[in-house]
Amino acid sequence: MEVHTRQLQYFVAVAEELSFTRAAQRLHVSQQGLSTQIKQLEHDMDVTLFSRTTRQVELTAAGAAFLKHVRNAFAALSSGLEEARAVHRGEHDRLVLGCLEGAALTLTEPILAAFRARHPEVTIELSHFTYETPSAGLANGEVDVAFVRRPFVDDGLRFEPLFRQPLMAMLPTRHRLAARTEVSAAELLDEPILTSGPADPVWNAFWRLESHRDGRPAPVVHPVKTLLEELHQVATGMGIAMTVPCAAWIKWPGVRVIPVTDAAPNEVAVCWRAGNQSPLVRSFVEVARRVRDENPDLVARLQELHHAVPAMSS
Repeated sequence: MEVHTRQLQYFVAVAEELSFTRAAQRLHVSQQGLSTQIKQLEHDMDVTLFSRTTRQVELTAAGAAFLKHVRNAFAALSSGLEEARAVHRGEHDRLVLGCLEGAALTLTEPILAAFRARHPEVTIELSHFTYETPSAGLANGEVDVAFVRRPFVDDGLRFEPLFRQPLMAMLPTRHRLAARTEVSAAELLDEPILTSGPADPVWNAFWRLESHRDGRPAPVVHPVKTLLEELHQVATGMGIAMTVPCAAWIKWPGVRVIPVTDAAPNEVAVCWRAGNQSPLVRSFVEVARRVRDENPDLVARLQELHHAVPAMSS
């Protein structure tokens, strides 16, 4: 059976108006043409949709049941059209890029510049996220692609690694280990650690050094959302924090940042949803991969920042 959208529109109009005259006026068609289309629909379906008398038009029970599904079908069609148009606009006009704090560091600008050169007509919309959202907006679909730091809960996501960085300990300058040039994870297990709260268990486990604890809980203190919050709370003696090498170059009074020698590194990567078939997302990943491969010295410096820790202030 072949039912046309026009016939369904006619059916809904008559069902809502309960008058062929008013429905025809609403649709700007002739009453005879409207009546013919409804009769054809009933014939094709082998169902009586309306009971008609000289005085009134009423839906039959079958007609009422059919009306509910036709309305749902039109709603789904409308939603599908809007989504398709939004995807089309996004693929051709705009790319939303999620950035966790620090993004891809000094690789960020070369990647963005290369992408703009390839797609000058595309607007890149940057959306910044705190430690509470380690997927940088991908988990709930806020962004198209993102710069992230792994590990975190990554179901349904895909990654292109850019570089890896060692874990660093952020300590108050008064701390017993602050004068050291490096420290082991075991030496930090009894310290109160600032973390980002319960949002992502994999992310929190990494920054709390849980792989070194043999099941012992970490003495976690007040949660933090940003690097600046970490710096402030460490400086005031609220606790220590596990962080990344770039934190060592922020001149923050009362804070010392040193490498954790035996902790697993974290990985900076480009991330996108597995089912995303957007040509712009594929192009962004390709550009990021090319920029990474064309800049081995820059990548090496990003991975070796821990070799040059600023000296302890007197």
